[in-house]
Amino acid sequence: MGHRLSKIYTRTGDDGTTGLGDGSRIDKDSLRVEVFGSVDELNSVIGQLAACSLPDEIGREVSDIQNDLFDIGGELCIPGRSVVTDRQVERLEQCLDALNAPLQPLKEFILPGGTPAAAVCHLARAVCRRTERRVVSLAREETINAATLRYLNRLSDLLFVMARSLNNAEGVPDVLWQHGKNT
Repeated sequence: MGHRLSKIYTRTGDDGTTGLGDGSRIDKDSLRVEVFGSVDELNSVIGQLAACSLPDEIGREVSDIQNDLFDIGGELCIPGRSVVTDRQVERLEQCLDALNAPLQPLKEFILPGGTPAAAVCHLARAVCRRTERRVVSLAREETINAATLRYLNRLSDLLFVMARSLNNAEGVPDVLWQHGKNT
């Protein structure tokens, strides 16, 4: 690992630019910075989930996800770098399948909510979907690791199933959408 920051402020960004991992500088409002900022935001919401009381299997996966997201942020901070692999995508799929297996099939759309941990999963899912959209936008302009896109797509699915699983474990039913309820 490179040098660690001993002083948090550097003043190098006072002109509206930020440094990338390769040493180059770009505008703070560039799409690339927006993308790795979105990954950071997603990781922060996942951190809120990690602070909840979670079953061991989900807690371990949440920890792995946070490390993966940090890898993704680093990958996006260094143009041309690839860190995420399909093995990580497959790990998410295995967890998703295991958590989904005991759940009742969905017959209705569900609303975010239920237990506090499930609600955080839904928030993380929404942030993940936005992050994925921003990565797709960046991929139109620059080469992006395809496994990163697959990872984010699978992660949003996993967060949805985690929310349902957490509700189920606490005996809390899914919050069902009631079409036209207030009309």
